[in-house]
Amino acid sequence: MEAKDQERVRAIVREGYGQIAEAEPGTGGCCGPVGGCGVRTDVEELAQKIGYSVEELRALPEGANLGLSCGNPGAIAALQAGEIVLDLGAGAGFDCFLIGPKVGAQGRAIGVDMTAEMLTKARRNLAAYRARTGLDNVEFRLGEIEHLPLADASVDVVISNCVLNLSPDKAQVWREIARVLKPGGRVAVSDLGLVRVLPEAVRESVEALVGCVAGAPLVTDTEQWMRAAGLVAVRITPKPEYVAAMQDVQDPLYQRVAAALPAGHSISDYVASFDIQARKGGPRAKTACC
Repeated sequence: MEAKDQERVRAIVREGYGQIAEAEPGTGGCCGPVGGCGVRTDVEELAQKIGYSVEELRALPEGANLGLSCGNPGAIAALQAGEIVLDLGAGAGFDCFLIGPKVGAQGRAIGVDMTAEMLTKARRNLAAYRARTGLDNVEFRLGEIEHLPLADASVDVVISNCVLNLSPDKAQVWREIARVLKPGGRVAVSDLGLVRVLPEAVRESVEALVGCVAGAPLVTDTEQWMRAAGLVAVRITPKPEYVAAMQDVQDPLYQRVAAALPAGHSISDYVASFDIQARKGGPRAKTACC
């Protein structure tokens, strides 16, 4: 994709998620439950279906859960006290606020997002997080996931939740992930991927792009990008619960995508949520943060 086309995609995504950040609380986002960009739904119910516990959700600051997840990367990251964790596309801080207590006072959760409205929402919730936990170990930075505002070899774990599919240069995202990870550092990502190429009408839909469908890459491409970036022990596991949940709630976007598919095909024939895990090669080294 040419540079001007990449910027056009980023502008579309930035505008779409800025609108989600400023929408009425309790309203599903384009990538979230009943994701027609503004349709009211139960974001907590969807989060439970894809792996979050009731206790986790009730501990969140108000408004942190925007219904934009397609998995629970924190649950597969095997987090340890003292680790530095980077969340790509942190949104309103949903996963960062859950990770903070797991890594403790000596650890840190750093969320990066390119949408100013999302960062404003996330930072507004920091006071509630500190009051509840007694911890001051979560921060949010403005930046693009293709050009991360962090030093080389500065984090132990990189997570992301239904965001990498939105990037117009996914190979560069994986190179950045490898760059900021310490030797031996880990990747734990939940994201949408394709098991076969979508019809052209779906791929060209702006709404489907913001809704995390049109931008989803083939799983085979994701594995190639990861290995080319220097990541090893790559494991990509399909998680059908997310797409099934979106179909169960009769999400308007997913209904429109289904209508554009060849006769006899369903969305699950093309799209699935995946847990994506890997680590950076080399022995573990202690490196200053961030």
